[in-house]
Amino acid sequence: MTQSVIVQVGQCGNQIGCCFWDLALREHAAVNQKGIYDEAISSFFRNVDTRVIGDGGSISRGKIRSLKARAVLIDMEEGVVNEILQGPLRDVFDSKQLITDVSGSGNNWAVGHNVFGSLYQEQILEKLRKSAEQCDCLQCFFIIHSMGGGTGSGLGTFLLKVLKDEFPEVYRFVTSVYPSGEDDVITSPYNSILAMKELNEHADCVLPIDNQSLFDIISKIDVIVNSGKLGKTVKPKSLVTSSARALKKRQEKPFDAMNNIVANLLLNLTRLDQMFSDAFSKDHQLIQADPKHSLYLACALMVRGNVQISDLRRNIERLKPSLQFVSWNQEGWKTSLCSVPPVGHSHSLLALANNTCVKPTFVELRERFMRLYKKKAHLHHYLQVEGMEESSFTEAVSSLSALIQEYNQLDATKSMPVQDFPRLSIAM
Repeated sequence: MTQSVIVQVGQCGNQIGCCFWDLALREHAAVNQKGIYDEAISSFFRNVDTRVIGDGGSISRGKIRSLKARAVLIDMEEGVVNEILQGPLRDVFDSKQLITDVSGSGNNWAVGHNVFGSLYQEQILEKLRKSAEQCDCLQCFFIIHSMGGGTGSGLGTFLLKVLKDEFPEVYRFVTSVYPSGEDDVITSPYNSILAMKELNEHADCVLPIDNQSLFDIISKIDVIVNSGKLGKTVKPKSLVTSSARALKKRQEKPFDAMNNIVANLLLNLTRLDQMFSDAFSKDHQLIQADPKHSLYLACALMVRGNVQISDLRRNIERLKPSLQFVSWNQEGWKTSLCSVPPVGHSHSLLALANNTCVKPTFVELRERFMRLYKKKAHLHHYLQVEGMEESSFTEAVSSLSALIQEYNQLDATKSMPVQDFPRLSIAM
């Protein structure tokens, strides 16, 4: 079994990370009632005998003694991390795997990236190496951060380059929380665009979440709860993900920068077919996106609970005519079934799609960036940081524009006729 290391950066990253670890513990407790440390739980947790001092206390099998998260917690303001260490999950985190400061990054990408990146590079490397050494088969580093602030966007993308240099063969997955249009951090467009360039160059997969979409989904759930129809009505929870791919062998491949993934997680749905329909609806995304009316490069459907393969096949055939796939991958589907339902729900569907619907989010962010940049508003706060030049801004927005243009070119193929290539036949 493989292991993953979660790296939580900044206030947002650590708050989301804390919720993740709570859910991970509840998921394992539901299916592992005998308290045995098995391969499944080892993916995210170490089993430690706290009676043994030092690193000799790790236990690879047998009864669970004390679970420690495979995590590194980083924040340049110590408030959120201190709250976690005083909360119900305090014993889950290894105190040696924490990095905090007191001053914060002042909502400035350059401070997080250039100042704190240089200051804490060796400490970050030490924690990452330690986490990697404690894994039998390290599959990926999973970074959780926000794009609009200073520490999450700046230091979060700095450590991506550190990971790429130190662990080039280990995948780098990122969950990025994008600022909404009404964000109270006025420099968030600067921070987001500067961070996106780094994500495009150093991340293998980026999972974007839009704050405004989160608010909308919470509002819908509140309406359902207050109406008293929770058990009879669809209750959606969505996760929208996007990614920008790094070139692993420095050899450019088609659409490497365009592997943006849209994902929906739909829980506790009374009508199974409706759950599949909602997975492709714009009303159930965690970014402002409409995948059904955009172009798919590929799509994966992962179901948990009491769902049959026939249900999966029937719904794919039902939905295929209404979805536009790229001409060279008309059968670009992947499916999986897991009989274990999610905690508290009878079944769920996770839909992952590489889709051009993320383009409007990038276009809107670029427009917000340009409104600030044309006035040179707040630029001096960045340029006074050592290593920052105005060319950093122009290069970042050019990188985003190139990505948007690639989506435009792909969208332009939607009206082209689909070529029906003959399948290869095998001579016996």
